[in-house]
Amino acid sequence: MSDNKKSAMYDLTKGIIKENPTLVTLLGMCPTLAVTTQASNGIGMGLATTFVLVCSNVVLSALKKFIPSAVRLPSFIVIIASFVTLIEFLMKGYLPDLYDSLGLYLSLITVNCIILGRAEAFASKNTVFRSALDGIGMGLGFTLALFLMGSVREIMGAGTWMNIAIPAFSPMTIFIMPAGGFFVLGVIIALVNKLANKKPPQELGCHSCPNAAQCESYRKEKGECK
Repeated sequence: MSDNKKSAMYDLTKGIIKENPTLVTLLGMCPTLAVTTQASNGIGMGLATTFVLVCSNVVLSALKKFIPSAVRLPSFIVIIASFVTLIEFLMKGYLPDLYDSLGLYLSLITVNCIILGRAEAFASKNTVFRSALDGIGMGLGFTLALFLMGSVREIMGAGTWMNIAIPAFSPMTIFIMPAGGFFVLGVIIALVNKLANKKPPQELGCHSCPNAAQCESYRKEKGECK
């Protein structure tokens, strides 16, 4: 396999486990904890975020040379907000029940740290194709994390899965409460780290961040750029 194909495959798959935005870099915690009381909500929020992430990555990568550094962040937010508005209109028109379930958190995709983080760390520094792959991979990782959390919390807390009742099961309401959300998230993060054979960093700093190689501050610290 050529280096270009390896790089493309890595860009597409890194967000699923190795750099999962929710379970590894711990971004996007608000929607992760708030909307995952049902598996269907997790899928809906994840796919909506994936749509915005891919579209904004592509546009920002294409326009990166034309956006002045002085207004970079406001420009990012305007572009992201445009796609969030579009997905809101589509969901309100075609999936009104899901739109009502997600509520305010759908609008808050605009300031989701995952989208702003990928815009700054990746899309603004790479090609349109690589940025699209990065958006797809990170979005799928986010969607899978929310779906897994939503499935566990719905089964344990409501005795249903995808709104289908599970017979002869006694639910525990705490799992659909905030405390249950934190507990399930912690357990899933521990399992993912165990499967990935990843140990906690011995000391804090840029070098322990999975996005360190793409971070300008880290490269300056190592003398790779000035």
